[in-house]
Amino acid sequence: MSDVVLRVERGLGRITLNRPRTLNALTPGMVREIFGALGDWAGDDAVRAVLIDGAGERGLCAGGDIRGIYEHAKAGQDGPKTFWREEYLLNHRISQFPKPYIALMDGIVMGGGVGVSGHGSVRVVTERSVVGMPEVGIGFVPDVGGTFLLSRAPGELGTHAALTAARLSGSDAIHMGLADHFVRSERLPELVEALSEGELDVRAFAEEPPPSELAAQRRWIDPCYSADSVEEIASRLATSGEAAGEAAAKELLGKSPTSLKVTLQALRAAKVLDDLGECLDLEYRVACALLERPDLVEGIRAAIIDKDREPRWSPGRLEDVDRLSVQRCFAWLGEGELGLAVR
Repeated sequence: MSDVVLRVERGLGRITLNRPRTLNALTPGMVREIFGALGDWAGDDAVRAVLIDGAGERGLCAGGDIRGIYEHAKAGQDGPKTFWREEYLLNHRISQFPKPYIALMDGIVMGGGVGVSGHGSVRVVTERSVVGMPEVGIGFVPDVGGTFLLSRAPGELGTHAALTAARLSGSDAIHMGLADHFVRSERLPELVEALSEGELDVRAFAEEPPPSELAAQRRWIDPCYSADSVEEIASRLATSGEAAGEAAAKELLGKSPTSLKVTLQALRAAKVLDDLGECLDLEYRVACALLERPDLVEGIRAAIIDKDREPRWSPGRLEDVDRLSVQRCFAWLGEGELGLAVR
């Protein structure tokens, strides 16, 4: 069976990510198929709405197929650039889709999984949802429009989530603007059936989510993460007098120093950009630059290939990351630009 199952059922365009053994990680082929289907369905009067979900019991999608990215990057090949270009174009198409695009964000929703759900018009989380952008842990940055979403979260919650790779509950995701409705997982089959019957008001199945635990921690998150440098953020966290703040400092300092600094600058830049297209353009520049740096290959090796969880970052300390090297990650790509901001 295909890695992504596409069909139209009673007027509902269905997208099911179908790689449960890899937690539905996105491949280039899957991205192309979804992009094409959305193009077809946008102008098809027989399709009222689109629904995306994931096969298996574990979640919607764990992100992009980073093992494939590792193989290409290690060999010095440009395959990842093509994948990111097509993935980001898909993220933008989802955001512009003219009909309801309903994402069932049940279970694990990480990285690229946020990209195919978080830009939809109707985003449903459950009590099982675990949402996050963990890229700094593999020598990368939040992408797939993650800078757009996280930079617009209340206060500095998005900065915290990006720099620590925090795992967000469904309630956290709603509070941060990454999701819209909380529906109990046991009611999802009933919801899908109603959608197939033409009932598109998800609110009939939603309930008030539990309080967001992350929202309650803004008392220390906002003052700590409002600093202008990652070094100062880490220092404020470590001396915050909050056990959770001290734990966040330790978590942060285990990530790629280069990724942390580039991510902070990307988030600050994204916050003042006008739209998702501009943020995706920025992310593409950064992604292409980081492909040439050693931390991406090393981060994936430590997390996925050897699984020793002991990445050897280069440079290994925040203070050794050259400011100019960070700035170069945002350099204009000329003819290689993604170009969504001008479309």
